[in-house]
Amino acid sequence: MPHTAIVTGGARGIGAATAERLARDGNAVAVIDLDESACAETVGRIRSAGGTAIAIEADVADTAAVERAIDRVVSELGAPTILVNNAGILRDNLLFKMTDADWDAVMSVHLRGAFLMSRAVQAHQVTAGWGRIVNLSSTSALGNRGQANYATAKAGLQGFTKTLAIELGRYGVTANAVAPGFIMTDMTRATAERMGMSFDDFIALNVQHTPVARAGTPEDIAAAVSYFCSEDAGFVSGQVLYVAGGPRA
Repeated sequence: MPHTAIVTGGARGIGAATAERLARDGNAVAVIDLDESACAETVGRIRSAGGTAIAIEADVADTAAVERAIDRVVSELGAPTILVNNAGILRDNLLFKMTDADWDAVMSVHLRGAFLMSRAVQAHQVTAGWGRIVNLSSTSALGNRGQANYATAKAGLQGFTKTLAIELGRYGVTANAVAPGFIMTDMTRATAERMGMSFDDFIALNVQHTPVARAGTPEDIAAAVSYFCSEDAGFVSGQVLYVAGGPRA
């Protein structure tokens, strides 16, 4: 059965791959990002493949913007019952160098954004008696040097996920999280640049610590999200799936 899905941070990387995968699964997809025009390629690929998608500009940390975005989704695609909270930013630094703004920006997008989007979408899911929420966490939730803000936000999303599962389960809504390991995206490329490394060297460094001996792709994460959003995952809720090429402590 087709549903209406929302993917935040869908202009590129994991978000774009996830939007395209959910569209291939038969869902209509709203691709949300800060810049609507940046979503054009993602939406174009979905439509070219015969799918249904729209681009929506919204700051997920802004309550009014989220409400406007959801209203537009309902108007153009129908009530959303699938939500993928993927929007995220990096403001990496060691603790003694991290500014208040670095901390607040990361918390705002990752945690406030997921909260606002989930609160808005759950109303439609409860009415429908069916829903899927998938939050993007990270292996950084286990701790990572230079990422006190990001690691805290990603760990927070795991607690948020488990709480949503408890609160919404009786209404036919599941909530799960996917925690990627090293994935080749523009975000990890920027991390390499900040570290003064070539992206190829950065990939090689990470691969040597990955049991499957390769870097992850956005499509790897999209496949996991697709499962959590499927009818088959109806008895799976409150889980965190590490998609990292091997076990994590």
